[in-house]
Amino acid sequence: MIPIIRRLPAIDAGYSCIFEGMDKRTLVVIGGGAAGFFCAVNAAAMDPSMTVILLEKSSKLLSKVRISGGGRCNVTHACFKVPELAKKYPRGEKFVKKSFGYFNPADTIQWFEKRGVALKAEEDGRMFPVSDDSGSIIDCLLEQARIHGVQVRLNQEVLALEQTANGWKVVTNSGSLPAQAVCVASGGYPKSSQFNWLKTTKHSLEDPVPSLFTFNLPGHSIRSLMGVVVEPVQVKITGTKLVEKGPVLITHWGLSGPAVLKLSAWGARLLAERNWHFTMLVNWVPAYHEQNLLEFIRGFRNEKGAQKLINRNPFGLPQRFWEYLLAEAGAQGNEKWGELPAKEQNKLVKLLCAMELEVKGKTTFKEEFVTAGGIQLAEVNPATMESRLHPGLYFAGEVLDVDGITGGFNFQHAWTSGWLAARSIVKK
Repeated sequence: MIPIIRRLPAIDAGYSCIFEGMDKRTLVVIGGGAAGFFCAVNAAAMDPSMTVILLEKSSKLLSKVRISGGGRCNVTHACFKVPELAKKYPRGEKFVKKSFGYFNPADTIQWFEKRGVALKAEEDGRMFPVSDDSGSIIDCLLEQARIHGVQVRLNQEVLALEQTANGWKVVTNSGSLPAQAVCVASGGYPKSSQFNWLKTTKHSLEDPVPSLFTFNLPGHSIRSLMGVVVEPVQVKITGTKLVEKGPVLITHWGLSGPAVLKLSAWGARLLAERNWHFTMLVNWVPAYHEQNLLEFIRGFRNEKGAQKLINRNPFGLPQRFWEYLLAEAGAQGNEKWGELPAKEQNKLVKLLCAMELEVKGKTTFKEEFVTAGGIQLAEVNPATMESRLHPGLYFAGEVLDVDGITGGFNFQHAWTSGWLAARSIVKK
């Protein structure tokens, strides 16, 4: 029998389609973010006979996609070797190494391009839509939902999951839904208590802590340089092995930029244990260490002694930052290199190579915020995203204890896990 398709009045986002005249399986996807949408649209495309319902707790869809990358959406990263790619995940490296064997950045690029959204790689490997507009990704996913009849329902908070003889019952704030398969793609939560609705599944949880955050330097004079970017910079947490190199952005609250965000990801749990109070060492000229920098400055002083300090910056640092360092070292900007006393030379070297900064607190933003923690990976099959405890229950995206550094890696995990869950559900 050919199914009769009847269009219903718009439900919230306006994408609703039901099939009549045939017995069908039902998939309920919990979460209207990247992972949830990717699972829903792929499952619906792979099996048109299946009813796919996507539930979103809020009134907005794909909100992180919209604001990520400054509104451009850092879709993925141009890293195509799976072992190398997996090393970009502070938590979940072994897990994603297996899952990326089935769907990786090359597959993501192909998937979007096949649907009319071309991607481009920037110098640092980050990949964005050619349009430089996250709306291109959102429109693509919404269009796929419309084409394949995904029922999108907003303002639907899931309160509990209950296993039944035929699958699952999804209990929401407006009733309950029967489903043969459920994919949980609800994202990360900042508090363990927010995972309570999943307790009936008996899955174990790693306590959530923030990842990808910036470092606060309350009261420090460097904050007056808000907006200055220095690159490359090496940042290290004292008393640990945590060290990263890359651009650093000085903000009105402290330090941000890729080097800091990566460091926060690798140190997420350790820094949480320290209540985000620690000392960091910053080398603004990582091509040097203190000894060879002192030798360089002495040589430069002899060679360019007649030139003014303020006018002759031998390290290519931003001018405002260079003037700040000179002042902090006690040097007079208008004095000549040849007149720089030994004491000021030593202070300048220390500031350039080993500036000590006391961090007290963190700042997170919706654009970069990621949670470390979630469903323990030992309880999920990385090839299918299916629960090892319950058949028909799947997980995708940040709800799992997987998180990557900044650069498109978290979205890639979302696409991969969503696609794998969809494929597995359809194959079953």
